[in-house]
Amino acid sequence: MTASANQENNGATTPDRAEGAAERRADRRAERWVAGAFVASIAGALTLAVVYVLGGQAQWEGAALALALGGLGVAVVVWAKSFMPDDEVTEARPELASTQEEVAAFTKSFEAGEETLARRGLLAKLGLGAVGALGLAALFPIRSLGPNPGEGLKSTPFAGPDPVRLVDAEGAPIRPAELARSSLLTAWPEGHAGDAASPTLLLQIDIDEFNPVAGREDWVVGDIVAYSKLCTHTGCPVGLYQTDLDLLLCPCHQSTFDVLNGAKPVFGPAARPLPQLPLAVDDDGFLVATGDFSGPVGGGFWDRGRS
Repeated sequence: MTASANQENNGATTPDRAEGAAERRADRRAERWVAGAFVASIAGALTLAVVYVLGGQAQWEGAALALALGGLGVAVVVWAKSFMPDDEVTEARPELASTQEEVAAFTKSFEAGEETLARRGLLAKLGLGAVGALGLAALFPIRSLGPNPGEGLKSTPFAGPDPVRLVDAEGAPIRPAELARSSLLTAWPEGHAGDAASPTLLLQIDIDEFNPVAGREDWVVGDIVAYSKLCTHTGCPVGLYQTDLDLLLCPCHQSTFDVLNGAKPVFGPAARPLPQLPLAVDDDGFLVATGDFSGPVGGGFWDRGRS
């Protein structure tokens, strides 16, 4: 009778032991996967930072970023599938108050989860390390933003206490007689030919039809007026002049500006007029700017007002 009972007990416990051993092996495999994925993520993030500091290479940076994010994703997914509870619980409604048995069950489940995290402290530390390494790598591209622009986006080399000569693309100063009706000339401040923020359109207009903005009556020289060449929509060069209608056209998005009325936009997405440049003639008969443009040049940004 005793021998038979022992055989029955052995037969009952052997499958349980085998199942427990299989679960432990599965847990160890999952732990190795999670640890390896976190280590790969850390390696990818550190590689990304090193490649960027050494000058950058798009293919290597992309591969390193993929490894960092992919490793982090694999680790989280394996952790969730292997170590987090996945049973579905349905609670009867409308009764919401928890019974003593439910409170005890929740406490037991919570303590079991806490024990799981405590037993897998290395994985938790590796996970924090992977997230921290990726965050550290993400800080390096901030250096590419460069210095704070300050007022640099709101002024050009024309700004200053003294008049600045206007020159052509070759750096030669410009006389008013060099401009012909129905034509336009691109000019820059002397010493800054080709400066990206300073291209200026010089136009000879019908002065009798010109309606200057209040306060800018003396900003023209004879029948010559000057406006920024940069469209106030996105900063494209405004280079098309429809002389019969005295309109300037931006070829990028078809913003159109009325030359005779302060270069106000009359069509297209631009919302601000082209900034105007105050002109004069120096003692040698060359065109000069007596100050900076009437407003910031180029496309708008958050604190740029209307000009």
